Amino acid sequence: MPEGPSIVILREQAAGFAGRTITHASGNSKGIDFDALVGQPIVALRSWGKHFLIQLPPLALRIHLLMFGTYRINERKDAQPRLSLGFDDGEEFNFYTCSVKTIDADLDAQYDWSADVMNDQWNPAQALKKLRAAPDMLVCDALLDQEIFSGVGNIIKNEVLFRIRVHPLSRVGALPAAKLRELVAQARAYSFDFLKWKRALVLKQHWLAHTKRICPRCDIPFHKAHLGKTNRRSFFCTRCQKQYPAALLTPVRSDSRQRSQRTPPAS
Repeated sequence: MPEGPSIVILREQAAGFAGRTITHASGNSKGIDFDALVGQPIVALRSWGKHFLIQLPPLALRIHLLMFGTYRINERKDAQPRLSLGFDDGEEFNFYTCSVKTIDADLDAQYDWSADVMNDQWNPAQALKKLRAAPDMLVCDALLDQEIFSGVGNIIKNEVLFRIRVHPLSRVGALPAAKLRELVAQARAYSFDFLKWKRALVLKQHWLAHTKRICPRCDIPFHKAHLGKTNRRSFFCTRCQKQYPAALLTPVRSDSRQRSQRTPPAS
């Protein structure tokens, strides 16, 4: 699933369509009146977290690339697009395997831009307030909560928790105040690192935890497990990533084997 930084790149690549008038619209998205899009100028192209937003005078198009969505600018895939927008000079903008919805044109009334970790209006104090209001939430779920950290996805989650040395099954309310502030700060900082590395086509080279087998700090096997209410993959080290509060003797499934959360692997 594309994360916030990838949607920022999409917005940047599509910037040339702002101010252009749509001359053709088609696709297989249900509930979209494609004829109503023809003749409409693109007022703005914006992003909020994992949402790409095409703002028109009467409405806006909200595009979510889901798990496997893609897009093409001035080229096509060998598949029917969910949404295809054409312009008078033959240029086109195509989206595939994604969700396309129409929403109200007043985006400011619908989106909390201060929750978007990539936005200039990002407000870390608001994120801290939301976290403190949910003390029983697991940090692996908190980082994926789009109302708190819009744009953070599973890669960023795993890398941030490894960077700040926090176990994914830690409770938000058990984190020391300094560690909670570090969580918030690194959610944004790593997102911009992600953006820089993605632009340079070297993102995977910088992964320290996500999909990795061995902890680069401890040189012992990572644990891999589907954790939290989100049930997303977590890659973590039981030695250098501390669990708050201290782990109970509750086994967590890891690579089809049951392991204790208390006892770290031997050196």
